[in-house]
Amino acid sequence: MALRTILTLPHPNLRQKARPVSDFGAELQQLVTDMIDTMHSSQGVGLAANQVGGLAQVIAVEMPLLESDEPDADPPPPHAGELFALVNPRINWHSRGTETGVEGCLSLPGIAGEVERYREVRVQARNRHGKPFSMRFEGWLARVFQHEIDHLNGVVFTDHIDDPENVWPVTPGEEEEAAAAGWQAPV
Repeated sequence: MALRTILTLPHPNLRQKARPVSDFGAELQQLVTDMIDTMHSSQGVGLAANQVGGLAQVIAVEMPLLESDEPDADPPPPHAGELFALVNPRINWHSRGTETGVEGCLSLPGIAGEVERYREVRVQARNRHGKPFSMRFEGWLARVFQHEIDHLNGVVFTDHIDDPENVWPVTPGEEEEAAAAGWQAPV
């Protein structure tokens, strides 16, 4: 397991555009493996390469699989527990409809905020071995993909927030948990 340091603002990598990847060799494979290990260790649901010092267009996303012992529990959402390691990802379609939801970020520890995002997106990319990938996502997972692809363009979630009342402090380390739970800002 190789863990990388997660960069936090104001580190300049977080404001730079990542470069497209054309070599799917050992260096990329190590970056992807390190990103997945780092994301899991940090209990994150997504990570972009520039968050760990790489300026390559690479993201890792994994929606947690939440298990319940209750017999009437809702079934897990689509793609729960599925790991996506994508190279050169692009959103090539999005719904007209948007929704506001809570987001946090491993690179902005201690804060969460309400961000408006498209409800559905289609992501086109290559997997870590260069195979073409295209899939449509909705809801929270669509939000995560938009968030991570933003990172590759030097954008962080707070760039989407105009009203300072839509950003609030959370206990450091609980940003993504607050977002996953739909935690709302105190009034």
